[in-house]
Formats: sequence, structure tokens, C-alpha cells
Amino acid sequence: MSTKKNSTIAICLTAILALSPVASFAQATTTFSGEAVALKANALGISLSLSDTGALSTCGGNLSTSVASVNVLGLASADALKSTSSGSGTTSQSQSSVANVSLMGGLIAADVVKSNSSATCSSGQASVAGSAEIVGLVAAGQSVLVSTPNLAISLPGGISLIVNEQTSSSGGNTGSMTVNALHVKGPSIDIVVASAQSGITCS
Repeated sequence: MSTKKNSTIAICLTAILALSPVASFAQATTTFSGEAVALKANALGISLSLSDTGALSTCGGNLSTSVASVNVLGLASADALKSTSSGSGTTSQSQSSVANVSLMGGLIAADVVKSNSSATCSSGQASVAGSAEIVGLVAAGQSVLVSTPNLAISLPGGISLIVNEQTSSSGGNTGSMTVNALHVKGPSIDIVVASAQSGITCS
């Protein structure tokens, strides 16, 4: 497991101190939010959060983390878990990807699972976008073709699968987008594969 997180707190403080009092009060600063998680689960008495970048500083910066593989018997197995989140200039963006995913003892499986989200400022207005890429998705033995966002699939045992789950909010100078490539829900089960959240508040 390798983790790389670049703190930008000192840079933010330096930038603030470098501004004159007149300039700092005259113009607000664009702020960012973001986080990417390759696999998070709360099920069967097990709680996991793997390849999680943690929250991006409001000042922006770059966060990245990766995990080679995970195998929690009966719950989840996956390879090449990677997540990044960054914010600078007029854009906040996050990405997460996982390979060879198997959930709930093979009830749900996929070859590649990826998510992307972004939030951008243009002329003081915020806009958001997001997408998911899922290759070789199989649920309860049936192949699933991913097309529109928020595809809901009912599975045995009261379990539901939401594919390319997207939630967003934007209005005026603030926007946020979250993409969960796969979201499994059921009795005492909540599993998310490849989650990417990005947000921005424009100056």
C-alpha cells in the first residue's frame, strides 16, 4: 500500500500573507472540495475504506493513493485500487478506479470500474460533470450494459445495485458532483466501488 498526500496548508497561508489587505478584502478566493475512494464498505460487521484520498483542502492541491489488492472473504476482492483528487485555478476534479472487482461472493463482478467528477468555474458561475466507466459488469449471473446514470437493479436477498450513481448540486457560484460507479445496498449492507466527489465555490 502506498499513499501520497501533498499538504497545501502552508502554501495557502503563504499566498494569503502575500496579498495586501486591500487585495484580500476586495476579491474573494475560489475554494475547492474533493475526495475519491476506491472501495468503501459497511457490511457483515466489517467496515472498510480503501484507497481513500481523504478530503481535499479548501485551498486545493493534489491528493493520490493506491492499494495493490484487497480480499475480504465473502465481502469484496479487487486489484489495482487507485484514487486522486485535485483542485487548482478554476477546476476541482477527482478520479477513482478498480480492477477485477468481486462483491458478495461473486454476486456482482466487473473487470474494470472507474469514476470521474469535476466542478468548474466560468465567469463566476459553477458547473459540474461526472461519468462512470464499467467494463464486464455481471450481476447475479447476468451481463449488464451500462448506459444512463442511476441504473437500479434488484438482486436476490433484498439487495439492490445502482450503477453509475450520480448526485449533483449547482447554482450560482457553487457546485458539487459525486459519482459512485457501483453502489450496493441491502439489509445491513452498504458497499461503494469507485467514488469520486468534486466541488467548487467560485470567487
